[in-house]
Parts: sequence; structure tokens; C-alpha cells
Amino acid sequence: MAADELFISGIGISRNVVSAIVSRAVEQLEGVASVGEKDFAANLVSVFTKNANPAPEPVEASVSDDRLNITVHLAVFYGYPFTKLAENVRTAVAEAIRGQVGHEVGTVDVCIDSLVFPKE
Repeated sequence: MAADELFISGIGISRNVVSAIVSRAVEQLEGVASVGEKDFAANLVSVFTKNANPAPEPVEASVSDDRLNITVHLAVFYGYPFTKLAENVRTAVAEAIRGQVGHEVGTVDVCIDSLVFPKE
């Protein structure tokens, strides 16, 4: 089994495909600034330095008991309650995976990695 593929009921799915499905579903939600880190300056610094703690993948996925387990890392806009936003993300991810892949999602963990403040 290739490390970049997930196998569900005999179907191999690239982690990049899962990431694309999740990202598209989540980026459309009100309150979500981006999936993963979109900070150009931080990305540039990490390219030129040996960062001991590189940024996590924006979407992580694994399979357990024939179900996808997803972790999604977000930058969110200030002013949106985290609990409600996480609930909306979980629902959107589960519906997108069910609709596109045809399988239920086991868990959706939401990591709020940064907060975007409005310009004043």
C-alpha cells in the first residue's frame, strides 16, 4: 500500500484527492479564512530555515474500520464562535466525503491554527 493512498473497501484514494474534497467543502463556509496556513511570509521563512516544527498538512486523513478519519487545520476569521464553526466544518466534511467518496466519516477533528482579524 502506498503511503500517499488510503484504501477504503478496496478503493485506493490519494490523500491529495481527500484533501481537495475537504478543502473545497470547508473553504466555502462563513468564518473560514483558509484551510491550512496561507501566510506567505511564514511559508517563505520556513523554506529558507530549518524549522524543527514544520506546519502540519492542511488536511490529514487515515482509515480505521473502513471509515475515513479527517483532521483539518484552519485559519478562521475573528468573531465566529469556535464551537459553532467546528460543528459546521464537521458537517460539511462528512457530507462532502459521503457524497464524493460514498463512505461515512469516522471522525473530523478541527484544529484552529490561526485567527485572522479584520483590517481597521
